[in-house]
Amino acid sequence: MKKMILSLAIATMFSGPLSAAVIDSEKTKIDVQTLVSGLKHPWGMTFLPDGRMLVTERNGGLLLISADGSSKTALTGLPAIEAKGQGGLLDIALSPDFARDSRVFFSFSEPGDGGSSTAVASAVLNAGSLAEVKVIFSQQPKVDARHHFGSRLVFDTAGNLFITLGDRGSQRVEAQNLANHIGTVVRVTTDGKAAAANPFSGKADAKAEIWSYGHRNIQGAALHPATGQLWTHEHGPQGGDEINIAQAGKNYGWPLITYGEEYGGGVIGKTKQDGLEQPLHYWVPSIAPSGMLFYTAEPFSAWKDNLLVGSLKFGQLVRLELSGDNVSHEERIMIGQRIRDIEQGPDGAVYLLTDSADGQVLRLTPAQ
Repeated sequence: MKKMILSLAIATMFSGPLSAAVIDSEKTKIDVQTLVSGLKHPWGMTFLPDGRMLVTERNGGLLLISADGSSKTALTGLPAIEAKGQGGLLDIALSPDFARDSRVFFSFSEPGDGGSSTAVASAVLNAGSLAEVKVIFSQQPKVDARHHFGSRLVFDTAGNLFITLGDRGSQRVEAQNLANHIGTVVRVTTDGKAAAANPFSGKADAKAEIWSYGHRNIQGAALHPATGQLWTHEHGPQGGDEINIAQAGKNYGWPLITYGEEYGGGVIGKTKQDGLEQPLHYWVPSIAPSGMLFYTAEPFSAWKDNLLVGSLKFGQLVRLELSGDNVSHEERIMIGQRIRDIEQGPDGAVYLLTDSADGQVLRLTPAQ
């Protein structure tokens, strides 16, 4: 475990919607361009091969946006979505075989008997709509709650899909119960079946889809570019946000261990316990992390192989330098708006989604 780093470099802050701005950071000055505005709490984004973007809005909108941000097309054909609390239309990712099958995968809060749960659907992307929409996975059980949907989507190197699932806020003890999907990372095929060699396959008292468990609410996930391992971060309770490498069959402890506490004060479990995984890195107080990216392009050459994390609470882009599996340095770059997602564009720029009723796509490039 790498303990929380207390010495942080804080860059100059700007606030409010901007068409362009320059901010400082340790390695370079950064041009920040507002590429798109007027989005309704955008949550996830992905790039098409031609540079256009698909952006989800939590209220249930799916937008196809031109590469320069000048045009937005609302796509039709989405399934029923329960847009309440933290739920709605959430993450989105392209099929590993997108060039052949034109399929996209998206997560959303699915209504049903007993409440709602995180579900994932696939669809074929047409010019202005989705076709052949099929729900491939639905978290069980459904819960009458408005919080902690998880919902990041990441394909592994074999083309299987990792889905991060929250504890739904009210069901945290179930994150230790392998007989349901609460507080887990699952790994499924593109048809929604449990992926081959999942750690609990064939066990009668466990869901075969589960990859790892004991999670609270994972809203950031990315494959390490060298190892192919799944790195995640999750929200802690009033402290204890943490970064983990989600490994097959491992228990990450929630709610038995945490570096957070009850809202309003009070102990939750312990900070350590035999058999439960310690985080690689954690934050006290919470930064409310969302979005995660291993930066691998050339424009920000000094950031290469760094881990970038968004902060909802502090409106920051958090840059983490790594030494193996340890965080060796942390820089917080003040953006001044809640960061919901981070993506690396085909042009090597860093793209941020800001979470507000007037959400934006920000494009970050090195200042000339």
